[in-house]
Parts: sequence; C-alpha cells; structure tokens
Amino acid sequence: MEGERRASQARSSGLPAGGADGESPGGSAPFPGNSGSSALLQAEVLDLDEDEDDLEVFSKDASLMDMNSFSPMMPTSPLSMINQIKFEDEPDLKDLFITVDEPESHVTTIETFITYRIITKTSRGEFDSSEFEVRRRYQDFLWLKGKLEEAHPTLIIPPLPEKFIVKGMVERFNDDFIETRRKALHKFLNRIADHPTLTFNEDFKIFLTAQAWELSSHKKQGPGLLSRMGQTVRAVASSMRGVKNRPEEFMEMNNFIELFSQKINLIDKISQRIYKEEREYFDEMKEYGPIHILWSASEEDLVDTLKDVAGCIDRCCKATEKRMSGLSEALLPVVHEYVLYSEMLMGVMKRRDQIQAELDSKVEALTYKKTDTDLLPEEIGKLEDKVECANNALKADWERWKQNMQNDIKLAFTDMAEENIHYYEQCLATWESFLTSQTNLHLEETSEDKP
Repeated sequence: MEGERRASQARSSGLPAGGADGESPGGSAPFPGNSGSSALLQAEVLDLDEDEDDLEVFSKDASLMDMNSFSPMMPTSPLSMINQIKFEDEPDLKDLFITVDEPESHVTTIETFITYRIITKTSRGEFDSSEFEVRRRYQDFLWLKGKLEEAHPTLIIPPLPEKFIVKGMVERFNDDFIETRRKALHKFLNRIADHPTLTFNEDFKIFLTAQAWELSSHKKQGPGLLSRMGQTVRAVASSMRGVKNRPEEFMEMNNFIELFSQKINLIDKISQRIYKEEREYFDEMKEYGPIHILWSASEEDLVDTLKDVAGCIDRCCKATEKRMSGLSEALLPVVHEYVLYSEMLMGVMKRRDQIQAELDSKVEALTYKKTDTDLLPEEIGKLEDKVECANNALKADWERWKQNMQNDIKLAFTDMAEENIHYYEQCLATWESFLTSQTNLHLEETSEDKP
C-alpha cells in the first residue's frame, strides 16, 4: 500500500509510476480532477441540501524540487540529490518511516503539556544514523509547519490538528482527545515524509533527529523579531493592494477551493450530527437488554423469549458500537482533515497572491516612476522568476493534492458504506434467527397440543 501511494505521488509530480491506490474504476473519482471541475463538484459529488438551519455544529513542470528553487531551504547536498534521483528511478521505494506514539504528560509550575515519542527509521545517506528517537510537544509541530510554509510558500503543507478544542467536545487532556491528536500528528509527519519536496527539507530532518536542547538552539537561529515584523508588514501591505490580474487558472483554483470548503464543512457538520445521534441511539438501546432480563423474572411463561430478546439486543448493541468506532476512527478524521486542508489552501492562495502583488507594485512603480528606477528592472526580473517558480510549484502540488484527496475521501466513504452494509446484515441475521427459533418453538407446542 505504501508503495502504491508513493507511485501515486510520483505520477502527480510528472515521474513514472504505475496504478494508484484507491483509483476509481474507469477513471471516476468522487471529485473531478480537471481544473474546471468546480461545477461538477457541486452537481455530482457533494449535492447536499443547502439548508443548514437544523444542523448542530460540533467542531469547529520540472519536478517540484525545481519549482521552489527560490527557497533558501532547498537541499543542495550531493546526498540529497542522490536521494532525489533514487526517488525518480524507483518511485515505489520508501526510505523514511515515522511513528508517533507514547504520549506523556508533563506538569511544571508554569504549565501542563503532552509530549509524543517520534521514532524515525531511514536508509537515506544524509542522516547520521538509521534510527532516531526524540520527544516533541505540540509547539514543536507548530514550529515545523511554520518553517515549511516559510521555505515553500506555495506548496500545500499538511494541516495540523487544532491547538484548542471546541467547547463541549472533550477535555483537553482526555485520553480520547490525546489519542486523536496523536493519530493526527502521526499522519501530519508521514504526509510530509511522502511529499516529493517537503521530505528533503532541512528543518524537517532536524525536527526528526535533534535532541530537545539542539532543537531549541536551532529555533533561536531564525530571523530576529524586527525582521519578522518587517516581513509581516510587507505581506499585509501586499494583501491590502490585492492582485490586479490573477491568471485564469488560479481564478479557477480559487473558485474550486471556496466551493470545496463550503461542501466539506457541510459534510463535516452532518457527519458529526450522525455520530451524535448514533451515540444517543446506542446509549438508549443498551438499556433495553437489562430491562428485558428484569421483565423475564415476572413473566414465567415468557422467560426464555424475553431472555432471547435481551440477547438479540445485546448483539445489536455490540454491532452498533463497532460501527460507531468505524465512524469515529475512519470517516470523521478524514473529513475533518480536509476541512483543515481547505483552510490551508486558502492560505497558500493568499501567499501566492502576495508574491504576485509585490511584483505588480514594482512594475507600477517603474511605469509611473514613483521611485528610483535604477534598481527596479533588476528587482522586477528577480520577482518575475519568483512568481513563475511559485506558480509552477503550486500547479504541480495542486494536482498531487487533488489526487490524494480523491483517493482519501473515496476510500473513507467506501469503507463506511461497507461497514454499514455489514452492520445491517448482522442485525437482520440476529432478529431473523430469533424469529425462526420462536416460530419453531410455536410449531412444536402446537403439535404437542394436538390429540
């Protein structure tokens, strides 16, 4: 399965690959794959009732290695290049395995937090060893995400689970919440490891290998406060100016993102509501078994029948609990991850627009001679290259992301449909068996009564 997923990524990056895991027969997928697919997305795939009043909210082309060549964080060592060539020649070979496990609570006089053990196994030459074990807290994951966005502004960085949970869901250090977050952090790191560009990021390597004091020292080597404030001011100024002539393909991409965000958020709300109603149904149904047992004590003629009913209810309760587990572990996390992805995509589009807006402002300054024009042609040339690299990186990563999204959502809903079919068949068989036994018993009693 891992090899097939790597092959899917290789194909979306323009590399040779075979079939992709989860690819739909005949090329069909739950979401269209072309650039003008927003209408099909609305009409064919997520055609849901727009009335949300009754919903309750429970949770809030070179390869890509070349496209972000303007990034200072791109690998340039011979070892990194060897690994990139190996990735192209052998797309099915996975050489980086990451596991997130063993959450551990830490209590200090200032704060309480959770750390997670991260085990990395690799055969890459640029790593000093083949296996590493470190512990990281949520703030460290946030740092890594920020560094990836800084180094690769128009690549689609996998989302992290929210820092804060929605009121009324679960407590912050509830075991279920910690386990849910652990799984999300595990997926976050493995999505980065499987990405053809992000996997070679130097900060990612440091995150996986450095001890706590080394990571803390590395964090302090970043740009100073004034430098970060200057970058923020320039980004805000660019966003305020806006983009005058966004290319048509990015207009279509932005429309797709807005529609996708609307629909996936609606699916997330509906899925959460279904799970809540399923939980209420389960809590109510599991009370009926003991009730029928107590009832049988006062009905001498119906003792066996009532106990059989209690047994059927108990088996149906177990089947319902298993289905709820599948819903909470398979479907809900996938849907919610893509809710977070939709927010990430909006951020990517904003960063792309900021790069283009910076170019537009320089071109305008040169046109109207608003400033010293001696250096402007050189600056404009560099910005044009930067915009081109950013656009190409986003276009290539966009296709890769859409392919993964189609496969993930299709697999999640297919698995859930199969689980539902199995659940209803199991409950039906349980009650049919009970009715058959009761019919046979009635026939035996009737035959005994005949002279």
